[in-house]
Amino acid sequence: MPKLTDDEITAFLDEPGHLARIATVDDDGMPRVLPLWFVVDGRRLCFTPRKPAVIWGNIERDPRVGITIDEEAAPYRKVVLQGVVEIVHPPGEDDQWQPLYRTIAKRYVPEEAADAYVDGTADQPRALCAVHLDAPTTRLQTWRMPVSGEDPRGIWAARYYV
Repeated sequence: MPKLTDDEITAFLDEPGHLARIATVDDDGMPRVLPLWFVVDGRRLCFTPRKPAVIWGNIERDPRVGITIDEEAAPYRKVVLQGVVEIVHPPGEDDQWQPLYRTIAKRYVPEEAADAYVDGTADQPRALCAVHLDAPTTRLQTWRMPVSGEDPRGIWAARYYV
């Protein structure tokens, strides 16, 4: 199965509408996956859990995460990473990074609705979290289905086999 090039990864992650499905581990050891809005800022994948959310407590306790970003239509591009979360701003410092939060919101809803959403949730402190795409602790895998002109045989990647 073909991997995405660096340029294809950047283009895919910059496309609006894709959700990051972020996996953490609850304090009882059970896995938890939560879809969240995100944006890539430089070489950081940024997301914003709210202070009372279980995912925030999980990240504070254990900053290791798994993240999947994919699409429903061909060529079924996927970016999967495992990494360690950097807490760029803890909850309560929202004013320091609100322009980035507006940028995130505008990837998912029209601009006028995004501003209303951000302003309407200002009473709900959020953290600004990031996973560095190029960090030594980050494992990044990508793939897509073959496109026109590529050999469609052997599309199952070796990682699917025991």
